[in-house]
Amino acid sequence: MSQTAVAEAREAPVEADLAFDRLYRSSRDDVYAYVASLLHDGPAAEEVTATAFERAYRKRGRFDPTKGEPRAWLFGIARNAALDELRRRGRQAEMAAEPEDVGATAVDASAEQSEQRLALRAGLAQMAPRERELIALKFFAGLDNAEIASVLDISESNAGTRLHRAVTKLREALDGQI
Repeated sequence: MSQTAVAEAREAPVEADLAFDRLYRSSRDDVYAYVASLLHDGPAAEEVTATAFERAYRKRGRFDPTKGEPRAWLFGIARNAALDELRRRGRQAEMAAEPEDVGATAVDASAEQSEQRLALRAGLAQMAPRERELIALKFFAGLDNAEIASVLDISESNAGTRLHRAVTKLREALDGQI
């Protein structure tokens, strides 16, 4: 083996580790928010987030960039880890009635913000679990439609259509309340 080949073989794992580190740093808060919105349990969301990153790290060599973006791949792993946790608890694979607002501080919230949050929770409670998940992927995780499609294993146009319907349904539920 030539010295160039040996040097390249040594650099590949380092580059993969650096890429994973960048993915972790740019996604950890969003992954936690997404998982917390599914589980509605902060401590469990922390454990599941850690599990998702551990799984992703172990599988980082199997990531195929031709199949999608690393962020969507990561959210797919996080989704599966959250569903595993729900099954472990003996629950049906059903999402919590309301996404947890992990950034909210009840002490600092104004009365208007509190009313808006209550209205939003009530609107989300009227939605099906899959619709709530779409809302969580879009607005908690910040994924675009292509990434949502990759996480849910559906076409991008299907993801866009489902998301549009879910947002429309949420708007109708909130009409006049916010």
